[in-house]
Order: sequence, then structure tokens, then C-alpha cells
Amino acid sequence: MEKPADQMAGIGQTGKRAADGERAKEAAAKKESYDVIVIGAGHAGCEAAVAAARLGCSTLLLNPNLDHPALMACNPSLGGPGKGHLVREIDALGGIMAINGDDYVLQMRRLNTSKGPAVQALRAQIDKNAYQRGMKGLLQSQPRLFMREGAAAQIIAENGEVRGVVTLQGNTYLARAVVLAAGVYLRSEIFLGHSHYAGGPANHLPAADLAESLLALGFQAERFKTGTPPRVHRRSISFDGLQEVPGEEGTGGFSFLNPRREFPKLSCYLTYTNEHTHRLILDNLNYAPIYSGLIRGRGPRYCPSIEDKVVRFRDRERHPIFIEPESGESEEMYLQGISTGLPEELQNAFLRTIPGLEQAEITRPAYAIEYDYFPPTQLKASLETKAVAHLFFAGQVNGTTGYEEAAAQGLIAGINAARCCRGEEPFILSRAEAYIGVLIDDLVTKGVSEPYRMFTSRCEYRLLLRHDNADQRLTEKGYKLGLVDEERYSLFQEKKQRLAAALARLEQIRIFPSAELDERLAVLDSATLAKPQTLAELLKRPELNYAALRTLLPQGEELPGNDGEISSEVETAIKYAGYIAKQETRVQQLQKMEHKIIPEGFAYAEISGLSSEARQKLDAIRPRTLGQASRIDGVTPADISLLALHLEKRPVCRGTNKEKTVPGEAKR
Repeated sequence: MEKPADQMAGIGQTGKRAADGERAKEAAAKKESYDVIVIGAGHAGCEAAVAAARLGCSTLLLNPNLDHPALMACNPSLGGPGKGHLVREIDALGGIMAINGDDYVLQMRRLNTSKGPAVQALRAQIDKNAYQRGMKGLLQSQPRLFMREGAAAQIIAENGEVRGVVTLQGNTYLARAVVLAAGVYLRSEIFLGHSHYAGGPANHLPAADLAESLLALGFQAERFKTGTPPRVHRRSISFDGLQEVPGEEGTGGFSFLNPRREFPKLSCYLTYTNEHTHRLILDNLNYAPIYSGLIRGRGPRYCPSIEDKVVRFRDRERHPIFIEPESGESEEMYLQGISTGLPEELQNAFLRTIPGLEQAEITRPAYAIEYDYFPPTQLKASLETKAVAHLFFAGQVNGTTGYEEAAAQGLIAGINAARCCRGEEPFILSRAEAYIGVLIDDLVTKGVSEPYRMFTSRCEYRLLLRHDNADQRLTEKGYKLGLVDEERYSLFQEKKQRLAAALARLEQIRIFPSAELDERLAVLDSATLAKPQTLAELLKRPELNYAALRTLLPQGEELPGNDGEISSEVETAIKYAGYIAKQETRVQQLQKMEHKIIPEGFAYAEISGLSSEARQKLDAIRPRTLGQASRIDGVTPADISLLALHLEKRPVCRGTNKEKTVPGEAKR
């Protein structure tokens, strides 16, 4: 109980300070306290929050508006080559993007079907409004996850370790770990022509105070640029003469829980820009903020604005525009391929030069946006920051672009935030185990010079890391972590057994030469059989597929694995067995360097003969392994040889390195 004022007057200055200190401690004790706080409910934040809560941590998810979780501020779609692989891996580990996405598909297609299995992937157009509502329901129903509407303004850190978060509303929340997933809102600014103002996607408020707080903690920030195209009203589009792009049947879902699910087939439409469009844009480049000098941040190379396209590719007569639905409950259509920062009157003008859009009514004008990101070389492979312990960064704050890349980082950051609260080693996926491993290794080792986007070409082992086998690669890991529940794990085990049985049966069933068989093979444009062969051997023929084998079966025999999911994976495993074996051998060879741990605080200055550039880069990035060091730009093979030799002289006890992976998880 506080003393009366007259009694307090008799206490000396020292006593008053002591009383003030006690009151401060009491006030701090009354603050809300959690194991993990996640800042931002975008695609990264949602995955991080659910993962941390499922792993037993009391978790607070902070967002300025709780009605907008997993906002699809740009294209309302998921997947595609590389990105679709990430969605499948998130699902296999126990994440939520695929499950929620499958519930709100407007159109699903399988891409690259004419190419090899390594680059095939699903892409879906998503009902963005329903997706948000579905995500909010998942978040609210998750035990140990608490949601608060509030804008984070300050990260509290003491003695190099995170302590909590202060909001713009004046609330203080304490935590043992914090995940920053603030998207592109950090000091974000919107541009339309020469007009610009502080603002974030969908006209949400920017996070200026939060960015300043991070700078005060010693983090380095740089600027990137992105943008979005105009949305137009469906009734103002003339679809006559446009190329229709329908959905497909039999694709299955993103989630491994939905292998045979069928989806709606709302059509998208394709049109093109033309010379009149390009001329109008080129004549008004002085109004484009990226050319007028207003925007200095670099934009995504693989998703440039339309003004950037017509400048960089002047030899092209046209550029494609996909007209896509945004929601089943909205008449707005998304114009993929013409993001721009030009003023609205010029947007109206160039749209009217495009077939089908001559009478287009803009409901939401396009805009460009510039924002702060934090170069990811400031992170460990666990996504924990090097400067502040137990503070994790995930998503576009790390210089990436795309919902899928953000969600993948959020999942790993949430897992590792929970594990650090429990005093456990971080969970780290290698490049040979997952596209998620490729993504994070690229970020923390190489950094980014432009917004990073995942492609299959970034992966050295893409035949091993196919979208169809993500469950075989990662579900066991998700189960051991505690993210995959018993029901999903049981279904995975059942599928694993069916795959093994189908493969074994194809090795057992033998086909014998005969005149009748020769006739059947001729129909399939396949050579006659000179000697008995198993179905597995026949399936290696390029012209034969799983369905063709049914016509070659002896009477009374049945083909195992008749459902599409099993037959597709069996066919891939057999046809590409030789290539897969070569990649597995390559992985084993390269893993030797990945197993060589570099101690924290290693003194690179002690290595005589190491180039000055290598010493500088190694000191800045602090690679975890010799393999990671070898991928740093500016570090030569000669530098790696010297470093390996030095490490051999100083054997490392694995127990002395704080950043280890889970035993049996990443095989390190």
C-alpha cells in the first residue's frame, strides 16, 4: 500500500527513488506477458503465430486491423513453379496456407505439364475476401494464440536480448521471443505520378515508429519498391474476342489432405498491350516515379511495372495481361501484368488502348510503393537476428516478395521462436531438403540486391525436391516437431505404405514376349519385347506411361496404385531413378562441407593468406557451416580451402555451437 503524502514528504531523496523503483517493478509485473509475440498478421505472421502456439507457447499476434489477416494486397493467387513448391512444403510441415487456400479456390491449374516433374506445380486463383475470413477463423480457434488489435511502435531490448513490444496505443507486452513480420509497411510511401504520401498496401497506415525503433537497435535498413495494377469493374470489360483461360479438372489441392479434391473453374482471360499503349506510356515517362527520381528503391526484376517493361523491352510489340477474378462475392477484376505508378488519369488513358478494356472502369487505381527492408545477412539461418537475441525477422522485411516466400519464412521463424523459448536447438532445413532451405540459405548467405522471388532454377536439387513429394520429405520432420497431428501423420504413413507396395509390385510383375503383346506395343509406338521384363523396366521407356501399362497386363493381373496421386509419384520415381540417384550422390558429397560447423565468434583474422574481401564478407555474415561460407559472393575456392584447413586443425565440438539443428531432423 502506498504511504500518505505527508509520510512521503519525510522520506529522503534516496528513499523516494527506491519507492519509485518498486512501483516501476510492480507496473512491469502487471504487463501482459507471453512466450512469443508476432508483429503483423500477414502471411508470414499467421504461419509464425500458429506454429508457435501449436508448439506450446502462449503467443500474441499483433495487427493494426484484426479483420485483415493474410491480406492479399496484390495478386489474389497462390502457387506456380517454385512458389507452389513452397506451399506444398509449408503444408507438409504442418502449416496452414495450403489448407486455407484449398477452401477458397476460384480456379486451379497445373503448370508446366509438358516439362519434367521437377518444374511442375499448382497455381490457384483465390477468393481473397473469403481467404481472409477463413484465416481469421483458423487464428481465433487456435489454442494458446491471442489476437490483439494494435500497431507495434517499439521493440524493447535489454543487454542484447529482446524483452517485448510497445504499441502506438501505449500498451506494453512482454515476451521471451518476438517475430517481426511487418511486411512492406516499414516507413512505406505510396506513389501515383508526382503525388506521394505515407501509406501502406490497401491504404493501411505505415509503420514509421517501428522502423525507427529497429534502426535505433543498430539494424541496417535499405529501400525496395513494389507496386500493384489497377482493378476494374467486370461489367466494363468486353470479353468478346479475349482468350479464355479456364480452370482444370483432376489437379488435386495444395494440401496433401486434398489429393483428389475438385475445385470451381472460374475463367480468367488473356489480352495484350500494343504499340499504342507503349507509345502513350513512353510519352509520359516523366510522370512515372521510378523515372522521375521520386523512387530510388529497386523493384522486383521478375514483376516489373508496365512502364519498366516498355522501356527495357522496346523491341517487344506486346505484353500479356491476365484478367483475373478477385473474389466470388465481388465484381472487381485484377489486371495481372500492368502494375504501375503512373497517375490515375494516365492509367485510364492507356487501359483504353487495350483490347477488351476500351471502356474499363477503374475501381481501385494502381500505385507504386517504396518501403524499408532489412538486409537478411543480418540474420542467422534460424532467422534469429544476430544483433538482438530471440528476435526473429520473417517475410518481406527480409527483402523477399510473394505470399508464399513470406509464409515459408514465418513458419520457420515461429518454430524457432518457440524452440528458443523452450531452450531447444533451432530447426534448420538444408538446401538438399527443401525449397524452404534454399530460400533461407540464399537470404542469409547471399543477401538480396532486389526483391527475392523463388524459382525452380534457384534449386540445385530440384528433381529431389519436387512439389509432389514434399510430404515424403518433410511430414516426418513436422511430426517430430509437434506441428503435424496424429490424423495427418496416419494418412501420411498409409500413403507411404501404398507407394512402397506399388513400387514393389511393379518390380514383381513380369511381361513375356508374344505376338499379342507386340501388337499392343505397336499401338503405343513402342518397340517389341525381346526378352521378359518387369512392368518397372517397361515404364522406363519414354513413350510409355502408367496408364499405358494397363493395356499390357497379363489377364487377371491388376495394376497397383490406381489412384492418380500414387501412380504419378511411382511413374516419376521409376522414370527418373537414374537422375535421382545422381543427385543424391551429389548431395552426399556436398554435405561434407555442410557438416563442418564454424564456431560462433570464429576469428577469421587468424587465417593468414585469406583474401581481404573474404575476411570482410565472412566477418559480416558469420556463416554457420563451411558449405554456407562457400556460397558467399566474394569468397573464392582458395579461401574455402584455407578455411577448411584451419578448421581441421581446430576440431569443433558440436555442443559448443549454439545454432545447431534438431538431431535427426536436418541430418547435420
